[in-house]
Amino acid sequence: MNQRHIPLPWTNVYGLARTLVALGTAGTLAASSAETLFRPVATIGDYPGCTSTTAASLFCLAPDDHTRLTWLIWACVVALLIVASGWRPRLTALPHAYINYSVFSGVAIVDGGDQIALILSVLFVLPALGDRRRWHWEQPQEQIPATRATASLALIGTSGLIMLRVQMVIVYFQAVVAKLPHPEWQDGTAMWYWGSNLDFGPAPWLDALVAPVITSALGVALMTWTPLVIEGSLVISLLLPQRLRWWAMGAGLVFHLSIALMMGLWSFALAMSGGILVLCLPLGSTLQVRTAKNSHATPPAPSQETGTEQTDRPAPPTLPADLPDGPKENEEELT
Repeated sequence: MNQRHIPLPWTNVYGLARTLVALGTAGTLAASSAETLFRPVATIGDYPGCTSTTAASLFCLAPDDHTRLTWLIWACVVALLIVASGWRPRLTALPHAYINYSVFSGVAIVDGGDQIALILSVLFVLPALGDRRRWHWEQPQEQIPATRATASLALIGTSGLIMLRVQMVIVYFQAVVAKLPHPEWQDGTAMWYWGSNLDFGPAPWLDALVAPVITSALGVALMTWTPLVIEGSLVISLLLPQRLRWWAMGAGLVFHLSIALMMGLWSFALAMSGGILVLCLPLGSTLQVRTAKNSHATPPAPSQETGTEQTDRPAPPTLPADLPDGPKENEEELT
Protein backbone atom coordinates (compact mmCIF):
# COMPACT_ATOMS: atom_id res chain seq x y z
CA MET A 1 0.00 0.00 0.00
CA ASN A 2 1.36 3.43 -0.91
CA GLN A 3 2.08 5.55 2.14
CA ARG A 4 1.58 9.28 2.06
CA HIS A 5 4.43 11.40 3.35
CA ILE A 6 4.46 14.89 4.83
CA PRO A 7 7.35 17.19 3.85
CA LEU A 8 9.09 18.66 6.88
CA PRO A 9 8.44 22.42 6.99
CA TRP A 10 11.37 23.22 9.33
CA THR A 11 14.01 24.21 6.81
CA ASN A 12 16.21 27.23 6.21
CA VAL A 13 13.90 28.28 3.35
CA TYR A 14 11.10 29.06 5.78
CA GLY A 15 13.77 30.48 8.11
CA LEU A 16 15.15 32.86 5.47
CA ALA A 17 11.61 34.01 4.69
CA ARG A 18 11.05 34.80 8.39
CA THR A 19 14.30 36.74 8.47
CA LEU A 20 13.38 38.88 5.45
CA VAL A 21 9.92 39.71 6.81
CA ALA A 22 11.30 40.61 10.26
CA LEU A 23 14.04 42.81 8.77
CA GLY A 24 11.48 44.70 6.71
CA THR A 25 9.40 45.67 9.76
CA ALA A 26 12.51 46.37 11.85
CA GLY A 27 13.78 48.73 9.16
CA THR A 28 10.49 50.62 9.08
CA LEU A 29 10.53 51.14 12.85
CA ALA A 30 14.24 51.93 13.12
CA ALA A 31 14.14 54.53 10.34
CA SER A 32 10.99 56.33 11.55
CA SER A 33 10.50 58.53 14.58
CA ALA A 34 7.55 58.29 16.95
CA GLU A 35 6.34 61.66 15.64
CA THR A 36 6.26 60.25 12.10
CA LEU A 37 4.60 56.93 12.95
CA PHE A 38 2.04 58.27 15.44
CA ARG A 39 0.30 61.47 14.42
CA PRO A 40 -3.26 62.64 13.73
CA VAL A 41 -4.82 61.68 10.42
CA ALA A 42 -7.56 63.82 8.90
CA THR A 43 -11.09 62.38 9.23
CA ILE A 44 -9.75 59.47 11.32
CA GLY A 45 -8.18 60.93 14.46
CA ASP A 46 -5.10 60.37 16.58
CA TYR A 47 -2.74 57.41 16.35
CA PRO A 48 -2.28 54.94 17.82
CA GLY A 49 -6.02 54.51 17.78
CA CYS A 50 -6.79 52.42 20.83
CA THR A 51 -10.40 51.45 20.29
CA SER A 52 -12.05 48.09 19.72
CA THR A 53 -9.56 45.46 18.53
CA THR A 54 -6.79 48.01 17.94
CA ALA A 55 -6.60 48.53 21.70
CA ALA A 56 -4.60 45.29 21.82
CA SER A 57 -1.71 47.01 20.03
CA LEU A 58 1.55 47.18 21.98
CA PHE A 59 1.70 50.92 21.33
CA CYS A 60 -1.52 51.46 23.27
CA LEU A 61 0.55 51.08 26.45
CA ALA A 62 1.62 54.70 25.90
CA PRO A 63 -0.69 56.25 23.30
CA ASP A 64 -0.01 59.89 24.24
CA ASP A 65 3.65 59.84 25.27
CA HIS A 66 6.11 60.01 22.37
CA THR A 67 9.06 59.36 24.66
CA ARG A 68 7.61 56.07 25.86
CA LEU A 69 6.48 55.26 22.32
CA THR A 70 10.08 55.69 21.19
CA TRP A 71 11.20 53.15 23.80
CA LEU A 72 8.50 50.75 22.65
CA ILE A 73 9.58 51.19 19.03
CA TRP A 74 13.18 50.28 19.86
CA ALA A 75 12.06 47.35 22.00
CA CYS A 76 10.21 46.07 18.92
CA VAL A 77 13.30 46.60 16.76
CA VAL A 78 15.42 44.53 19.16
CA ALA A 79 12.79 41.77 19.24
CA LEU A 80 12.54 41.73 15.44
CA LEU A 81 16.32 41.49 15.11
CA ILE A 82 16.21 38.44 17.39
CA VAL A 83 13.53 36.95 15.12
CA ALA A 84 15.66 37.76 12.07
CA SER A 85 18.68 36.07 13.65
CA GLY A 86 16.74 32.79 13.60
CA TRP A 87 16.99 32.09 17.33
CA ARG A 88 14.32 29.75 18.75
CA PRO A 89 11.56 30.19 16.14
CA ARG A 90 9.18 28.28 18.41
CA LEU A 91 9.49 31.05 21.02
CA THR A 92 9.75 34.08 18.74
CA ALA A 93 6.96 33.36 16.23
CA LEU A 94 4.09 34.72 18.34
CA PRO A 95 5.96 37.89 19.40
CA HIS A 96 6.81 38.44 15.73
CA ALA A 97 3.14 38.21 14.75
CA TYR A 98 2.08 40.45 17.65
CA ILE A 99 4.60 43.16 16.77
CA ASN A 100 3.42 43.15 13.15
CA TYR A 101 -0.18 43.37 14.34
CA SER A 102 0.77 46.33 16.56
CA VAL A 103 2.49 48.09 13.66
CA PHE A 104 -0.33 47.48 11.21
CA SER A 105 -3.08 48.58 13.61
CA GLY A 106 -1.15 51.28 15.46
CA VAL A 107 0.84 53.47 13.06
CA ALA A 108 -0.74 56.34 11.17
CA ILE A 109 0.36 55.48 7.64
CA VAL A 110 0.73 51.83 6.65
CA ASP A 111 1.54 50.37 3.26
CA GLY A 112 1.17 47.01 1.58
CA GLY A 113 4.42 45.83 3.14
CA ASP A 114 3.02 46.17 6.65
CA GLN A 115 -0.11 44.27 5.65
CA ILE A 116 1.64 41.37 3.94
CA ALA A 117 4.20 41.21 6.78
CA LEU A 118 1.35 40.75 9.26
CA ILE A 119 -0.26 38.00 7.18
CA LEU A 120 3.01 36.13 6.64
CA SER A 121 4.10 36.39 10.28
CA VAL A 122 0.75 34.95 11.41
CA LEU A 123 1.10 32.04 8.98
CA PHE A 124 4.70 31.46 10.14
CA VAL A 125 3.30 30.64 13.59
CA LEU A 126 1.96 27.32 12.29
CA PRO A 127 5.30 25.78 11.24
CA ALA A 128 6.96 27.35 14.29
CA LEU A 129 4.70 25.36 16.64
CA GLY A 130 6.69 22.20 15.96
CA ASP A 131 10.06 23.79 15.26
CA ARG A 132 12.42 22.47 17.95
CA ARG A 133 15.59 23.93 16.44
CA ARG A 134 17.76 26.41 18.31
CA TRP A 135 18.23 28.36 15.06
CA HIS A 136 16.02 28.34 12.01
CA TRP A 137 19.12 27.93 9.83
CA GLU A 138 19.78 24.41 11.13
CA GLN A 139 18.88 21.21 9.31
CA PRO A 140 16.25 19.17 11.22
CA GLN A 141 16.82 15.63 9.94
CA GLU A 142 18.83 14.27 12.86
CA GLN A 143 16.74 15.67 15.71
CA ILE A 144 13.13 14.84 14.84
CA PRO A 145 11.57 11.66 16.30
CA ALA A 146 9.18 9.99 13.87
CA THR A 147 6.06 9.94 16.03
CA ARG A 148 2.41 10.69 15.38
CA ALA A 149 2.70 13.96 17.34
CA THR A 150 5.60 15.06 15.15
CA ALA A 151 3.71 14.07 12.01
CA SER A 152 0.74 16.16 13.19
CA LEU A 153 2.97 19.18 13.83
CA ALA A 154 4.61 18.70 10.43
CA LEU A 155 1.15 18.59 8.81
CA ILE A 156 0.12 21.79 10.62
CA GLY A 157 3.34 23.52 9.62
CA THR A 158 3.17 22.42 6.01
CA SER A 159 -0.48 23.49 5.86
CA GLY A 160 0.57 26.95 7.06
CA LEU A 161 3.16 27.21 4.29
CA ILE A 162 0.61 26.04 1.72
CA MET A 163 -1.80 28.74 2.90
CA LEU A 164 1.05 31.23 2.60
CA ARG A 165 1.57 30.13 -1.01
CA VAL A 166 -2.12 30.59 -1.76
CA GLN A 167 -2.02 34.03 -0.15
CA MET A 168 0.90 35.07 -2.36
CA VAL A 169 -0.92 33.84 -5.47
CA ILE A 170 -3.98 35.90 -4.47
CA VAL A 171 -1.84 39.01 -3.88
CA TYR A 172 -0.24 38.81 -7.33
CA PHE A 173 -3.53 37.90 -9.02
CA GLN A 174 -5.15 40.98 -7.49
CA ALA A 175 -2.14 43.11 -8.49
CA VAL A 176 -2.47 42.06 -12.16
CA VAL A 177 -6.26 42.31 -12.32
CA ALA A 178 -6.29 45.75 -10.66
CA LYS A 179 -3.90 47.15 -13.29
CA LEU A 180 -5.45 45.76 -16.45
CA PRO A 181 -8.60 47.99 -16.65
CA HIS A 182 -6.52 51.19 -16.60
CA PRO A 183 -5.54 52.59 -20.01
CA GLU A 184 -2.10 53.65 -18.73
CA TRP A 185 -1.20 50.01 -18.12
CA GLN A 186 -2.76 48.91 -21.39
CA ASP A 187 -0.89 51.42 -23.56
CA GLY A 188 2.40 51.03 -21.69
CA THR A 189 2.72 54.53 -20.21
CA ALA A 190 1.96 53.88 -16.52
CA MET A 191 5.61 53.85 -15.43
CA TRP A 192 6.13 57.30 -16.91
CA TYR A 193 3.68 58.68 -14.35
CA TRP A 194 5.24 56.71 -11.48
CA GLY A 195 8.78 57.54 -12.58
CA SER A 196 7.93 61.25 -12.73
CA ASN A 197 6.10 61.31 -9.39
CA LEU A 198 7.88 63.45 -6.79
CA ASP A 199 6.88 61.12 -3.93
CA PHE A 200 7.37 57.70 -5.53
CA GLY A 201 9.81 58.47 -8.32
CA PRO A 202 13.48 57.47 -8.22
CA ALA A 203 15.98 59.14 -5.90
CA PRO A 204 18.14 61.88 -7.46
CA TRP A 205 21.15 59.56 -7.77
CA LEU A 206 19.04 57.08 -9.76
CA ASP A 207 17.06 59.59 -11.80
CA ALA A 208 19.87 60.01 -14.33
CA LEU A 209 19.50 56.30 -15.21
CA VAL A 210 15.70 56.09 -15.10
CA ALA A 211 14.81 59.33 -16.93
CA PRO A 212 16.16 58.25 -20.36
CA VAL A 213 14.24 54.98 -20.09
CA ILE A 214 10.85 56.41 -19.15
CA THR A 215 11.12 59.12 -21.81
CA SER A 216 11.67 56.48 -24.49
CA ALA A 217 8.54 54.89 -25.97
CA LEU A 218 10.06 51.41 -25.97
CA GLY A 219 11.71 51.84 -22.59
CA VAL A 220 8.59 53.00 -20.75
CA ALA A 221 6.51 50.28 -22.42
CA LEU A 222 8.93 47.59 -21.26
CA MET A 223 9.02 49.06 -17.74
CA THR A 224 5.22 49.03 -17.67
CA TRP A 225 4.47 45.62 -19.16
CA THR A 226 7.36 43.64 -17.64
CA PRO A 227 5.89 43.83 -14.10
CA LEU A 228 2.60 42.45 -15.45
CA VAL A 229 4.43 39.48 -16.99
CA ILE A 230 6.40 38.83 -13.78
CA GLU A 231 3.33 39.08 -11.55
CA GLY A 232 1.39 36.84 -13.92
CA SER A 233 4.15 34.21 -13.85
CA LEU A 234 4.03 34.22 -10.05
CA VAL A 235 0.25 33.76 -10.15
CA ILE A 236 0.66 30.52 -12.10
CA SER A 237 3.97 29.49 -10.51
CA LEU A 238 2.47 26.53 -8.64
CA LEU A 239 1.37 25.07 -11.98
CA LEU A 240 4.82 25.38 -13.52
CA PRO A 241 7.61 22.79 -13.49
CA GLN A 242 10.35 23.60 -11.00
CA ARG A 243 12.85 24.72 -13.64
CA LEU A 244 10.43 27.52 -14.62
CA ARG A 245 9.67 28.37 -11.02
CA TRP A 246 13.35 29.22 -10.58
CA TRP A 247 13.01 31.81 -13.34
CA ALA A 248 9.78 33.18 -11.87
CA MET A 249 11.39 33.43 -8.44
CA GLY A 250 14.47 35.22 -9.77
CA ALA A 251 12.37 37.64 -11.79
CA GLY A 252 10.14 38.35 -8.77
CA LEU A 253 13.10 39.03 -6.48
CA VAL A 254 14.72 41.38 -9.01
CA PHE A 255 11.35 43.08 -9.56
CA HIS A 256 10.90 43.86 -5.87
CA LEU A 257 14.52 44.96 -5.51
CA SER A 258 13.88 47.38 -8.37
CA ILE A 259 10.78 48.73 -6.61
CA ALA A 260 12.81 49.22 -3.43
CA LEU A 261 15.56 51.08 -5.28
CA MET A 262 13.23 53.23 -7.35
CA MET A 263 10.42 53.95 -4.87
CA GLY A 264 12.12 53.36 -1.52
CA LEU A 265 9.62 50.66 -0.46
CA TRP A 266 12.18 48.44 1.26
CA SER A 267 9.87 46.90 3.86
CA PHE A 268 7.42 45.94 1.12
CA ALA A 269 10.22 44.45 -0.99
CA LEU A 270 11.61 42.37 1.88
CA ALA A 271 8.20 41.04 2.94
CA MET A 272 7.25 40.09 -0.62
CA SER A 273 10.66 38.49 -1.21
CA GLY A 274 10.12 36.28 1.83
CA GLY A 275 6.76 35.21 0.44
CA ILE A 276 8.23 34.54 -3.01
CA LEU A 277 10.82 32.13 -1.56
CA VAL A 278 8.11 30.01 0.06
CA LEU A 279 5.92 30.26 -3.04
CA CYS A 280 8.52 29.13 -5.56
CA LEU A 281 10.80 26.71 -3.70
CA PRO A 282 9.63 23.11 -3.18
CA LEU A 283 8.04 22.31 0.18
CA GLY A 284 10.54 20.67 2.51
CA SER A 285 13.53 21.82 0.45
CA THR A 286 16.65 23.48 1.84
CA LEU A 287 19.17 25.94 0.52
CA GLN A 288 22.70 24.62 0.86
CA VAL A 289 26.03 26.36 0.40
CA ARG A 290 28.97 24.18 -0.54
CA THR A 291 32.35 25.14 0.82
CA ALA A 292 34.75 24.68 -2.06
CA LYS A 293 37.26 26.58 -4.13
CA ASN A 294 34.37 28.24 -5.89
CA SER A 295 31.65 28.41 -3.28
CA HIS A 296 28.15 28.58 -4.66
CA ALA A 297 24.60 28.06 -3.57
CA THR A 298 23.04 24.76 -4.55
CA PRO A 299 19.32 24.53 -5.31
CA PRO A 300 17.05 22.64 -2.94
CA ALA A 301 16.01 19.12 -3.73
CA PRO A 302 12.72 18.88 -5.62
CA SER A 303 9.62 17.60 -3.87
CA GLN A 304 6.83 15.44 -5.19
CA GLU A 305 4.65 18.37 -6.20
CA THR A 306 2.58 18.82 -9.31
CA GLY A 307 4.76 20.07 -12.10
CA THR A 308 8.09 19.34 -10.35
CA GLU A 309 10.81 17.59 -12.24
CA GLN A 310 12.29 14.28 -11.20
CA THR A 311 16.07 14.40 -10.86
CA ASP A 312 18.76 12.31 -9.26
CA ARG A 313 18.99 14.63 -6.27
CA PRO A 314 17.83 13.17 -2.94
CA ALA A 315 14.24 13.92 -2.03
CA PRO A 316 13.50 16.28 0.87
CA PRO A 317 13.00 14.65 4.29
CA THR A 318 9.43 13.61 5.01
CA LEU A 319 7.38 11.93 7.70
CA PRO A 320 4.77 9.21 7.06
CA ALA A 321 1.26 10.56 7.54
CA ASP A 322 0.25 7.55 9.67
CA LEU A 323 2.48 6.83 12.64
CA PRO A 324 1.74 5.04 15.92
CA ASP A 325 1.91 6.98 19.15
CA GLY A 326 4.28 4.24 20.36
CA PRO A 327 6.47 4.25 23.46
CA LYS A 328 9.82 6.01 23.37
CA GLU A 329 11.74 2.84 22.62
CA ASN A 330 9.83 2.52 19.33
CA GLU A 331 10.74 6.03 18.15
CA GLU A 332 13.34 6.25 15.44
CA GLU A 333 15.33 9.29 14.38
CA LEU A 334 15.05 10.53 10.84
CA THR A 335 18.29 10.32 8.91
